[in-house]
Amino acid sequence: MSARLHECVGALLVRDGRVLLGRRTADREFLAGAWDVLGGHIEDGESELDTLARELDEEVGVTPTHWRRLGTIEGERPAPWRLHLYAVAQWRGEPRNRQPDEHEELRWCARDEAVACLGAAHPAFARLLGEALAAEAD
Repeated sequence: MSARLHECVGALLVRDGRVLLGRRTADREFLAGAWDVLGGHIEDGESELDTLARELDEEVGVTPTHWRRLGTIEGERPAPWRLHLYAVAQWRGEPRNRQPDEHEELRWCARDEAVACLGAAHPAFARLLGEALAAEAD
């Protein structure tokens, strides 16, 4: 029997050539203590964009107003997952950590720092980070 595929949406908020990342708390089941994009699981009946808006509101208190889909990343551990990644270049509200039980810290990172932080999660993040930063200019 194969494990259920976890469908997720991730967001890279982009401002002044930097992206916002969150450091996952040490008690998280997946990537505990690691830096990660914002986002989460798609709930039953939700579209990707519904999930994007819900997760950004829940995690950092912003509403996306201009975004671009960057692509999809897939992995197998700890269970099969698929992340639909978006660059969000404009939003309403000021990002703040609304879920300290999920993210112990938020940080605006330049490209090289973000690539180093996200390298443990998936190697495809390096390419997609470049696309996210380019989306800010769109």
